[in-house]
Amino acid sequence: MAKSDQFGKHFDRKREEEKRHLKSLPGEDDAPLPPPAETIKNDKQTPGRNDPCPCGSGRKYKQCCAAKS
Repeated sequence: MAKSDQFGKHFDRKREEEKRHLKSLPGEDDAPLPPPAETIKNDKQTPGRNDPCPCGSGRKYKQCCAAKS
């Protein structure tokens, strides 16, 4: 098999994949896609490893209370 044949077959497959992908997308007459899901955020603030410890010791959190939790 010549390299040009492999090259042609490769790009033919890519074009077919692109056509299948485009067919799967909604058209103008189709119902619109649902809105994206809302991001879930963590309301609880946790200290980082290098932040001061919330217990008030003045040490870094990783050296004070990180091992306790």
